[in-house]
Amino acid sequence: MVMVLVREEHAAELPSSAKYLPKTARELFDALPEIPGFRAEVIEGTLIVSPIGTPEHAGCAMDLHEALRPLLQKEGWRGYTGIVDVCIDGPRDPVCPDYVLAPADCPRWGDRELRSSGLIMVAEVVSPTSRIRDHEEKPAVYARGGIPFYLVIDPLAKTVTLMDDIVDGVYTTTTKAALGAKLYFTYPMDFELDTSLIKV
Repeated sequence: MVMVLVREEHAAELPSSAKYLPKTARELFDALPEIPGFRAEVIEGTLIVSPIGTPEHAGCAMDLHEALRPLLQKEGWRGYTGIVDVCIDGPRDPVCPDYVLAPADCPRWGDRELRSSGLIMVAEVVSPTSRIRDHEEKPAVYARGGIPFYLVIDPLAKTVTLMDDIVDGVYTTTTKAALGAKLYFTYPMDFELDTSLIKV
């Protein structure tokens, strides 16, 4: 994994003569050219550039999409796998979940980024290099962004973890189960997800 560490507190230390340089991780993200084969995110004020996942990684996200298809058809919602940028409302930090569930009219930040406050669910598929980020850092980011449901699919541990019920910007309910179990998502999804349909 390639990590570009540009923290907010370090950006403030740049000399005043360097006005043309990005001063925040968000400004650096906005200034980046497209980097084929990589994705960029800002997590807790740090710009992280990492390789796009393996076919197996993408396959888990596609399996999730297929398992949610009845819900998508019923509600008219959209599911996005792969690289879809999300703007976290408030700090405007860009993140790139492995799966995004959103209404068809989800508001956007600019042309590319879906706004977090309009999303229904995001999911991450854990890789060897993303375990801490997916389990420990991203829940806080997604909860502050107002995303009702956060699902972590961990092929390494063969578990699924559902976080929901946001209070004061924190997920207060966590349900962890073996991959293959059924997980119930409350309103607005009101849906039982059969995780045995997600192959690892």
